[in-house]
Order: sequence, then structure tokens, then C-alpha cells
Amino acid sequence: MSFSSLGLSPAILHAVAERGYATPTPVQVAAIPAILRGADVLAAAQTGSGKTAAFALPLLQFLQDGRTDKPRKLRVLILVPTRELAQQTAESIRALAQACPHSLKIAALFGGVSINPQMMDLRGGADLVVATPGRLLDLIEHNALKLSDVASLVLDEADRLLDMGFSDEITRILALLPGQRQSLFFSATFPTAVHALAGRMLHQPVRIAVPALAQNQPDIEQRAIMVDAGRRTQLLRHLLKENQWGRVLVFVATKYSAEHIADKLHRAGIKAAAFHGEFSQGARDEVLADFKASKLQVLVATDVAARGIDIAQLPVVLNYDLPRSAVDYTHRIGRTGRAGKSGIAISFVSADTEAHFHLIEKRHNLKCEREQIAGFEPVDIATAPAAPAAAANGGIKGKRKSKKDKLREAAARDENE
Repeated sequence: MSFSSLGLSPAILHAVAERGYATPTPVQVAAIPAILRGADVLAAAQTGSGKTAAFALPLLQFLQDGRTDKPRKLRVLILVPTRELAQQTAESIRALAQACPHSLKIAALFGGVSINPQMMDLRGGADLVVATPGRLLDLIEHNALKLSDVASLVLDEADRLLDMGFSDEITRILALLPGQRQSLFFSATFPTAVHALAGRMLHQPVRIAVPALAQNQPDIEQRAIMVDAGRRTQLLRHLLKENQWGRVLVFVATKYSAEHIADKLHRAGIKAAAFHGEFSQGARDEVLADFKASKLQVLVATDVAARGIDIAQLPVVLNYDLPRSAVDYTHRIGRTGRAGKSGIAISFVSADTEAHFHLIEKRHNLKCEREQIAGFEPVDIATAPAAPAAAANGGIKGKRKSKKDKLREAAARDENE
């Protein structure tokens, strides 16, 4: 199968060639013809499978074919859950659009920064907008844009949009959109809430589910290392020295842990920085730029980095704290092994978190051999509870500790490391 067989115009095929795309991925093969026909789409495909190009290419063709004189009218709206994903998606689409014959204006709208530059950017209109729901509504209230001409709506990472509490904002946005439009859902996972929303919004959608076949799966070696919770930072330092990894993305449960662990690594002579949702947008951009440029060896992040951040040739992802849910595990490890590259995903497992990791394995039909590193063998593994216990980072979903309890435990644990 080639891109030329999917119904794309010569202009878009030129854009594809300019970007170096050789062969369409399974989700692109299934989605592009359906979107070109104007059908609604409900697409589930794993992280790193090419979802962005799957909807961007046909929508760019739609915008090229329907190009009108100024003022520009907003015809395509893409909703995403995070600032980073808004920026990344807009940059990817702009890169594809550069090779198109007609100029298109693509705007990225997100919070955490001043609203004024974004209002200025929207003067004269825009053809395509990538936005987080809250900032989009703010700009609508400022009369900076309207949604009455939107012909295609995309919900990217739809599950995360709902999980992050954007349900009310999405409802308000839907009320402002034309009833006659194309709606596209793209995400790696589709829990019940997303299916319910899709059922209300989509009209006879084309359903796409790319199976996790070996040839479609990213090349990620998944490992589980047993270690006592109080020795995780020491083991992390040992692994960094032993393996000489150029860059490692380390996931933790709280912003306190991110800052505390990054500081400990930094004081040990390791170039490390924290990354979490309470950073300003400028600080986030600076830290990510340094990590992508290999000025940092370790980025210690909360789950704000688990979705939408594309770091080329990231060799290792490490779960210092296990993710709260099996779905988050998928998105965390999906930061490595992208674009045909191989990667390693390591999870630290202790006596208290063994039951939770076993649940993650069960949900993913996965079995990781438990490893032990010489000099870091756990001493309390024999006392591990037989029944599922709450993990230090929140435990099994639905059995969470209070925020205060988790912060107290994290502080006490980190002080001992």
C-alpha cells in the first residue's frame, strides 16, 4: 500500500514526500480514505502509530480544495488535552502544509501563557486551529474567533480530554459548532466515557481498531526491576552510570517527587531537571528544548509528559513510580520506540507495588521477568502482602489514598533515599 493509492491529491502527496513518509501506517490506510469521503471516524490505535498524519493529511487536502479569499474562516478544529500536544500537533501540521501550493494559517491555542499574542495571531482569521478546550473558550468569549464555520472537528486523545475534566468545556464547545459537520475521534484507548460521547456525536462512524500485531507494535523492550522503595534513587544513579544512556525520561507520581529526585541527581553530577504541570509554559518549553537537544540527560516528569510529547530517538523510559492505571502505562512507555526506533521501558517494582504491576501486566497481556540488580536486591520482598495493596503513588484505580496521605508518604520516603 502506498500514499498514492489512498486518494490524496498531488499537492498532498508532494507534502508527504517532502516529509520523508515512505509507507502509510495501518491507521493511515484505514482512516485517510474515510475522512476524504467525509465520514465520521472512531479510530483506536496505539501511541506512535501515525494518528496525527492520519487526520492531518486528508484535512489539509480539504482545506486546499476549499480555499477561499480572505478573511479566512475557521474550517478545522482540533481539540487536545495538553499544551505540549497542542504545540506539537500544530508544528507537525504546519510542516506538512509548507509543501502545499496554497498558504494556510494554522494556530495553536493553549493556556499557561498570555492570551494577548494568541488574540493577535487570530486577527484575519485562521484555517485550522489546534486548541486546548479552556483557552479556546476564553478566546471565544473575547470574540477572537467563532466556530460557526467549522466543517471538521477532531478530538485527539479523547480519553485524556475527559480524564482531565474537560467534559463540561467540550459540551459548551459542541453547542457552538454547526450541527452538520464531520467528527473524528483519535486516541490510543477508548474507555466507556469516550464511547458514550462518541455515541452522542458521531453519525454512522467508520470504526477503526488497529490490532496490536507484532509488526505494528513499537520495538520496546519492557523490563521490571525489583527494588526496595527507599533505594530507587540509588539504583537509578547506578543504571545511568552502568548503561551510559544519553537521555532518560523518568516518570514519577507527584511534582514534589519530580523536583526532589531531579535535585538529587543534579547534586550527584547528573544533568537532570524536573517537568510538571505547575511550570509556566515558558519553563516547560525551555526544559523540553534542553532535553531534546541532549543538554539534559534525565527528565524527571509527572504524567503531563506521558501524552503527546514526541522526543526523537529517546532510548529509555523509566517508571520510578508505577502509573496509576494500565492506560497510563501504555502512554508512558510510548514515549520511546517511536518512528521505527527501538527503546527500553523499565519499571521499578517493590513489595508494596508488586500487586499493582501484576494488574498492569494482566491488562496488557504482558509478562515481565522480575530482575534484581546486584547490590540492590530487595530485602523486604518476602514480606510482600498477598492481597493487592495500594501503591505509594496512588495504588489501584478506585482505591486511592488521599492527596495528603500520598504527599506525606512521598516526603517521608524521599527523605530516606
